[in-house]
Amino acid sequence: MKWIYILFGLVAGMTMPVQAGVNLRLRESLGDPVFAAFVSFAVGAVVLGIYGFALRSAPSMAMVSSAPWWSWTGGMLGAFFVFAIIVLAGQLGATSSMAWLLAGQFLAALVLDHFGLVGYDVHQVSWPRVAGVVLLIVGAMLINKY
Repeated sequence: MKWIYILFGLVAGMTMPVQAGVNLRLRESLGDPVFAAFVSFAVGAVVLGIYGFALRSAPSMAMVSSAPWWSWTGGMLGAFFVFAIIVLAGQLGATSSMAWLLAGQFLAALVLDHFGLVGYDVHQVSWPRVAGVVLLIVGAMLINKY
């Protein structure tokens, strides 16, 4: 059953460069990466709201108030990520942008896993994991150069 999640991850990952291109075109139309990111998030929020309320899965106030304060920063981080993709896609192209974003994600994930931060289970840093992240960074450098 784990393969379904792996496939889902691959498909979701494939949408990232498509989203970058779509948002890059939106930036060109609107003339500003901040407004393009805002529109992207607004459309996403409306779609998620409609979907969530259609399923009547809205959380109770008790559930909302039980969330740790830092969990509310996810939207801000997501907005920064979409803004960054819009800027990077216009400057680096799809492949280089995705390579650097992926390398950064794995570097951060290595630290988050090792220390069990923001709710992750602890997964100790090992030399194969470090080697994998180093290879991703080297790969991003090669993609960026060629």
